[in-house]
Amino acid sequence: MTASPRTSTPHATSPVPVAEVVRGELVESVHFGSAIAVDPDGTVLFEVGATRTPMFPRSAMKPLQSVGMLDAGLDLDAELLALACASHGGERFHLEGVRRILDQAGLAEADLQNTPGFPLDEAAQAAYGTVPSSLAGDCSGKHAAMLATCVANDWPTVTYRMPDHPLQQRIAATVSELADEAIATTAVDGCGAPLFGLSLHGLATAFGTIRKAKTTATQRVSTAVSEHPEWVASTTHPNTRLLRALPGSIGKGGAEGVLALAVPDGPAIAIKIADGSHRPNPVLAVALLRTLGITNAELDELAQVPVLGHGKPVGVVRAVEHLIPAFQ
Repeated sequence: MTASPRTSTPHATSPVPVAEVVRGELVESVHFGSAIAVDPDGTVLFEVGATRTPMFPRSAMKPLQSVGMLDAGLDLDAELLALACASHGGERFHLEGVRRILDQAGLAEADLQNTPGFPLDEAAQAAYGTVPSSLAGDCSGKHAAMLATCVANDWPTVTYRMPDHPLQQRIAATVSELADEAIATTAVDGCGAPLFGLSLHGLATAFGTIRKAKTTATQRVSTAVSEHPEWVASTTHPNTRLLRALPGSIGKGGAEGVLALAVPDGPAIAIKIADGSHRPNPVLAVALLRTLGITNAELDELAQVPVLGHGKPVGVVRAVEHLIPAFQ
């Protein structure tokens, strides 16, 4: 699956058209974005848009954060480690898994400080109830793992979200090392944990580094995410379908239209949709993989997203026609 290098365009500072929404015979709207692919040795295979300027990876940061936690002494089995990397759907096994992480550390649900929420999965949400909780929030696996890491090091748990906490300092150092670039800025993520600014180039580099699995921590995260994708999102989520279509790959989406993916012995890609929509990400990921000679029947099913009219397909979301030729 190793791709041949292609000539990249000069570094741009603005997003470009990457996907379009077609309804009937008309292009109804256009998504602007940025994307990059790097091969295992770090060579840039292609890049379009603003790939070298800081952005927030949002939940695509979670595999990087989990590597930092493992290096700091976290010890979880593969399913629970995948849950630490997750924006989970709140299905029953997800919630039970978060409780297991807490139980193993001698902690309780009340120790979680992520923003209370409801399950993201529609069926799980319907069965859940009417009162939001930190347990049901999609980041509860990460927060439970952060607490467990604190317990393993005898660090304070009450302040684990603070940027100057030893946990967050250790995670920040790991993120910078994996991305091979300095953290541009630090903010607060939607769940309340620190969020680190990186470029798309740094994010793709980090996913490629994790997938190469040269250390115990990166090997464990790579195995957990690739072998248990339903723990990373939900049973039917596009992220789960994408990883099942690419055995051995790791991938994670993030809020505001972010997606990062690394293929075994092949490229790592990172995508950011400028308007924050997730809708075109699977479509764009498949289009980019095709430019590098990576395709199969399962990926083909993700190549277009239907546009509905009165509940029936009347169009598609697709990669812009000029995108693929631009990389060849």
